[in-house]
Amino acid sequence: MIEITGSTGERFDEILTPDAIAFIDHLHQAFAGRRQELLLERLRKRTDAANGRDPKFLTTTAAIREDPTWRVAGAGPGLADRRVEITGPTDPKMAINALNSGARVWLADLEDATSPTWGNVIGGQLSLHDAVRSNIRFTSQEGKEYRVTTPPELTPTIVMRPRGWHLVEKHLSFTDRAGRTSPASASLVDFGLYFWHNAHELVAAGRGPYFYLPKLESHEEARLWNDIFVFAQQRIGMATGTIRATVLIETIQASFEMEEILYELREHCAGLNAGRWDYIFSIIKTFLARGRRFAFPDRDRITMTVPFMRAYTELLVATCHKRGAHAIGGMSALIPNRRDAVATERALARVADDKRREARDGFDGTWVAHPDLIPTALAEFDAVLGERPNQVDRLRDDVSVTAGDLLDVATAGGTVTLDGVRANVSVALRYIEAWLRGIGAVAIDNLMEDAATAEISRSLLRQWIENRVVTDEGWPVDRELVTGILDTELAALRETPGSRFDDAAEVLREVSLGEDFPTFLTIGAYARYLADDDADDDADDEIDEALAVAV
Repeated sequence: MIEITGSTGERFDEILTPDAIAFIDHLHQAFAGRRQELLLERLRKRTDAANGRDPKFLTTTAAIREDPTWRVAGAGPGLADRRVEITGPTDPKMAINALNSGARVWLADLEDATSPTWGNVIGGQLSLHDAVRSNIRFTSQEGKEYRVTTPPELTPTIVMRPRGWHLVEKHLSFTDRAGRTSPASASLVDFGLYFWHNAHELVAAGRGPYFYLPKLESHEEARLWNDIFVFAQQRIGMATGTIRATVLIETIQASFEMEEILYELREHCAGLNAGRWDYIFSIIKTFLARGRRFAFPDRDRITMTVPFMRAYTELLVATCHKRGAHAIGGMSALIPNRRDAVATERALARVADDKRREARDGFDGTWVAHPDLIPTALAEFDAVLGERPNQVDRLRDDVSVTAGDLLDVATAGGTVTLDGVRANVSVALRYIEAWLRGIGAVAIDNLMEDAATAEISRSLLRQWIENRVVTDEGWPVDRELVTGILDTELAALRETPGSRFDDAAEVLREVSLGEDFPTFLTIGAYARYLADDDADDDADDEIDEALAVAV
């Protein structure tokens, strides 16, 4: 009941095999209905937040939090030492660079760092298929050859991040038992293809099928993933508990259910990650209509040292170590610039400060977005860990975080400036343009931008408009101001050969200045610009489209 509606490409038949498609179908038959129910629950909670009801620690699950006896499965083979993980998309060149990087883990990102064109989705699966079998190769248009030179036993352990529950894959359509047809779940497609083709190979190589789970908003969503893992392992005759998952705590809702999320995934869970950029975006959009209490300053003032972000990360470390789980730090957006020594020196110094703080706070590892940052991050974690693979045994009994601490956005301080408004317009415009051309991770102004950071930029614009913010210089941040800045930026960029800046500007206007505020900019942009013409476009009333608009 899964139909391939996307175009074919070179080697696509190696991934879209009949058995793999049948497995994807079985996943949908078993779990697609629960996915949609959970998306509706997200909408209900979003409505509650808009109406003034703050998230809180659940009374119904207090017994789980108060029970000191349970622990998660912990690290699987190849995951004990995660002190530095490199993140990035799964195209062959970036995959090879990651595997040669010297990092302990490669987060193979099919989500925020990948523009989900059909070619990128299946091409990424092909890269992973080849990488798992140690035969990935790539030759650039200029004739430069890329290959993995690191011995297989020393290459980073692969942890794949599928797309989130809110996203669909329009190049595969699913017909349920009632005869209703809709686009396939992107999460089930990404997970299913990777697991089906690689699970046994990964175990034979001394590692395992490992996953980063993005955008979770509740322990019920974690329970759904756990049930999928059990189902998938049984389907291929693999022992339950072979899979390991690390959950990104990157929504304000999930920050109140960290322990419950660990509990639901305990037989498959390795740890939690502090997904800082999506977490900031989640706070902005969740409380968009709640007034100045939740208003943010310029984007560059929202650092990891402001009190409400410190509360979030300290709670994460304490929660993880209480339950035997890894706590993995987030990604600094700063990257080196090989043509600018001063910018590189500044970036390395700030990254060192960030990673030093994480290591001293008890994190067991951290993310970087560029291979040149690995030595800097590694030095900070080596200084704390020494020969130990992690510091899971370091309990943070000194941490006491309340709901008020997590929600006290005012502690960020700071103000909004005209330069801050311009920066948000410029970054969002340039990122969206690259995303429309199939590029999901983009270096802009010496920062690595992905979908999460672009979401912050476009949602801050809307928040400032909604709250009638006035800049330090006395400019009211309204639609007229943002439109004027956007028109100026567009005029300077639109003549770039082969660019899609007009389309990007249209997307930005819709997601920042339109009557409605889409919960993710990628939902509508994907349906309009990235789905093949022959893909299923007849599901405009599907629940995923309804969730594109916040109440």
